[in-house]
Amino acid sequence: MSLIPAWRVIDAQPGRVIAPDERLPWPQTTVLGVQHVIAMFGATVLAPLLMGFDPNVAILMSGIGTLIFFVVVGGRVPSYLGSSFAFIGVVIAASGYAGQGPNPNLGVALGGIIACGAVVVLIGLVVAMAGTGWIESLMPPVVTGAVVAVIGLNLAGVPIKNMAPTDFDAWMQAVTFVSVGAVAVFTRGMTQRLLILVGLIVASLIYALLTNGLGLGKPIDGAAIASAAWFGLPAFATPVFSPQAMLLIAPVAVILIAENLGHIKAVSAMTGRNLDPLMGRAFIGDGLATMVSGAAGGTGVTTYAENIGVMAATKIYSTAMFIVAALIAIVLGFSPKFGALIQAIPLAVMGGVSIVVFGLIAVAGAKIWVDNKVDFGNNVNLIVAAVTLILGTGDYTLKFGAFTMGGIGTATFGAILLHALLKRGGR
Repeated sequence: MSLIPAWRVIDAQPGRVIAPDERLPWPQTTVLGVQHVIAMFGATVLAPLLMGFDPNVAILMSGIGTLIFFVVVGGRVPSYLGSSFAFIGVVIAASGYAGQGPNPNLGVALGGIIACGAVVVLIGLVVAMAGTGWIESLMPPVVTGAVVAVIGLNLAGVPIKNMAPTDFDAWMQAVTFVSVGAVAVFTRGMTQRLLILVGLIVASLIYALLTNGLGLGKPIDGAAIASAAWFGLPAFATPVFSPQAMLLIAPVAVILIAENLGHIKAVSAMTGRNLDPLMGRAFIGDGLATMVSGAAGGTGVTTYAENIGVMAATKIYSTAMFIVAALIAIVLGFSPKFGALIQAIPLAVMGGVSIVVFGLIAVAGAKIWVDNKVDFGNNVNLIVAAVTLILGTGDYTLKFGAFTMGGIGTATFGAILLHALLKRGGR
């Protein structure tokens, strides 16, 4: 297994699926990489802001983490690693962060993030040595489909509740997802493949016309872009290893495992390729990337659901575009001006794009059921799917002392445990 796979170069054809070991010509692959950067950028920046981390460090380490993941899996799993929201609650609890400005106890949180990454690596080593048969038993298609679906459904409230503060913004979200839909349906060729990127550009131009031109909403401010430097070092930080913080943050490993598992299953279903033998490597790659990120002052990272949505829409799963996306993210990490440009994208437009992307993730979960002919006349499947969807969508939360497991975690492990319990009585 070479570090850089020999991708087969494929010409773009309408509706054709591009497999992980294939790629379009480099100019088209580069544009696709930009699209994935935009898809992950909002969440990757938002998570560090909520924890008091430096966003440029988070962007930089997401790019480096993606390259680490790529090398560990031999370039065979299409994935981008971005800031994980699973860390927000425990990092705030461990560091006592007040919620505004830089986190004064950042080092303590970083030590816990490194510990969490180490646990993920250990789990990955066990999976790599023991095989994935036990995972197949724990996560049949009914469970996998439900888990993938709730990743999208759990995030649905983010754009709806947090990214449309005014009535005008809500209408602009509608303009955005209609723009993306129009590109997806009424265009052809490469433009159709770039539906997220092109739809975002169209919606941003409409937003600028309505706000900067007609004064109907908050205008786009170019001052931050103009004043930002082209190049500059982000604010790196040094970890502090506090046993209490490490014990508080390390259990997030179970959520990272669940997210990676769902990602592998979703991509396997979409590409028609069995990626389960790479599952242990994927865990190890994510764990190492999280440790490296924490060592430099970045957030813990995970495989990104947003990129699953983009791949599902474009039917392009080439791992080559994630190399491009990672390199772009590294450049952004060292360039405050590029970061300011991306952050100038109106919140409402990003919200409209998020609605599309999160919805596509939910549909990808349903597709797993359809492709595997899951029988919902079987009460075991019916109850497992029904309960899992509501746990994830409603963000059902359980607390274990100072550790909190949110909707995605409770839905994932709830589905696994409920299926294991009920299948004993199923016929």
